[in-house]
Amino acid sequence: MSAQATLDRAFKPLEQSIATGRIPGGILGVVEANGDRATRVIGDAQRVPHARPMTEGTWFDLASLTKVIFTTPRIIALAEAGKIDLDAPLISVIPDFRQYNPDNWERKITFRQCLGHQTPFPGVFPIYTYGTDPNLLRAFVLQHEWPAGPAVYSDLNFILLGIALERLTGKLIREQDPGPGFAWSADPANAAATEQDAWRGRVVVGEVHDENCYALQGSGHAGLFGTVVSVLDYAQSLLTASGVSPGVVELMRTRVGGRRTHGWELPYDGWSGGDHCSAATIGHTGFTGVGLWLDFAKGRAWTLLTNRVHPTRHFDSGIFALRRAVGDLVNAE
Repeated sequence: MSAQATLDRAFKPLEQSIATGRIPGGILGVVEANGDRATRVIGDAQRVPHARPMTEGTWFDLASLTKVIFTTPRIIALAEAGKIDLDAPLISVIPDFRQYNPDNWERKITFRQCLGHQTPFPGVFPIYTYGTDPNLLRAFVLQHEWPAGPAVYSDLNFILLGIALERLTGKLIREQDPGPGFAWSADPANAAATEQDAWRGRVVVGEVHDENCYALQGSGHAGLFGTVVSVLDYAQSLLTASGVSPGVVELMRTRVGGRRTHGWELPYDGWSGGDHCSAATIGHTGFTGVGLWLDFAKGRAWTLLTNRVHPTRHFDSGIFALRRAVGDLVNAE
């Protein structure tokens, strides 16, 4: 079946979300390993304080897709090149991490554990409320006595991996090449707006929505911008291992623990990718309303890009059900 036919049947849930006012706008894109692809756009890129239509060229804040498009492949590539050992502790690259207590658990966590969210860090922490100096906040992350809990999905894992990348490259995240078709900001006139942010006192558009990433002025967990074309290009490169090392792709598909691979998530009951994915599927979502899923058995990937937090996150956008409905229709064969 062609990518266009797949998109035609899977577009209806997004169309309904726009029609009922739950999400301002969005783009659905499908790509096959052979290069066949299709995209469709609907709704508005911005509604507050003025309306702008969504276009295929609209730039999206990719939020946590940064973890799997930027940070994960770079960490794995460094391991493949022998620059780091995934099973070594982070202190092999960040020796000053929790340096005043050499026996604590933080100094024992490894790169692999961070990639798979297998650490005791808290799931959410408002780093941005501790100041606005990015160097001070990096020091805070490295020296704060973190409460240990059960292993959960935590941005802190990738904030630390981002600091490791900065140490290894000698460049801050925002000084590093984000990859072809990606950027660390976008022209506000051609970007999907996110939230009317009480902290910044403005509608956020073209700059990162995530408060911690904004305060850190670049991080490994968020901050990447891209278009539907750049996201599908990246997905196709993984499906075909072209421009990406097969070893990197293999580790992205390899389970670390629970339902996590190196960076990505695997299918489970109630998964964002729906119930009809093959077991050879990986996926990831982002808070702003984005997501990317790749089914290696079917040789197909799809991305759903929305601005569901515009103008506020404090609204039931139905994004969780929308993602599953789209995934089920993409894979309804």
